Amino acid sequence: MPIDPQAARLMAMLGAGRATDWRQVTAAERRQGFAALMRMAGTAPAIGGRDDVTVRGGAGPLPARLYRPAGEPPGPRPGLVYFHGGGLVAGDLDTHETLCRGLAAGSGCRLLSVAYRLAPEHRYPAAADDAAAALADVMDRAGSFGLDPARVGVGGDSAGGTLAVLAASGLRGGAGPKVQLLLCPVLDMASATDSRRAFARGHLLDADMMARDFADYAPDTADVADPRLSPLRMPDLAGLPAALIHTAEYDPLRDEGALFAGRLAAAGVPVAHRCHPGMIHHFYGLTGFIPAAKAIVAEIARELGAALDGDMRVG
Repeated sequence: MPIDPQAARLMAMLGAGRATDWRQVTAAERRQGFAALMRMAGTAPAIGGRDDVTVRGGAGPLPARLYRPAGEPPGPRPGLVYFHGGGLVAGDLDTHETLCRGLAAGSGCRLLSVAYRLAPEHRYPAAADDAAAALADVMDRAGSFGLDPARVGVGGDSAGGTLAVLAASGLRGGAGPKVQLLLCPVLDMASATDSRRAFARGHLLDADMMARDFADYAPDTADVADPRLSPLRMPDLAGLPAALIHTAEYDPLRDEGALFAGRLAAAGVPVAHRCHPGMIHHFYGLTGFIPAAKAIVAEIARELGAALDGDMRVG
């Protein structure tokens, strides 16, 4: 279908498609721009409460934020450990406040958002190590966060989706998460898919921007096809958690999300994949500007709550 009218208007306002030499844009400038973009998420939904906590990281404690939905019944609750997007260079607990509140409120689950270390100050494998350590810590101490360890999931958007998959893969065969929620995930930095080519420019997520973020995170000698950087390239996906994968029609990352869904299903992993017509990358963070995106996030939240309670619809 045609691109959503509000999404098209937003891209015009932001000058999407205008030539930018991302080699000259500093990490600080990218963080400022990303934070400004995330303010388009709109008003944060009401929840039962929010607590600043810490979790274990790869090199020490990490700040985290626990969101509690309103009207929680007594007893351990389902929950989601969440890693924000931003190319592993930008983003923090505040940029994803509205999204995290929305997911918690709509799912009835507690959500724990983790502030992992960012590049270029902390290069590979810092973010991946933090994600793995944080998820393992929450699984070990689920009761400390009011969580039922049998109903804990892991999730992330964009590059945060990379971290979610990597963290989950490290807990295969043990006490790992029940579900992985992936919103427009980055899964293959070596990708040459049709969507990467078709939407390389002018659709909010720019190919040169992604290349700059990757260069800031990965060492110069890194192999972009290394599964620790491109989890779609993992040789074996069996044993990963059931997956809820949401992609966008006009997103360069669309096809790798679909390919990942297909490979998971072939490996016997339950998968629910939906490509949202008319949407662009990062639609979930633009809910204050794109009304259709707000409705989609509400739907994703309901799906998450059901999946953690054992009622997942595959397909």
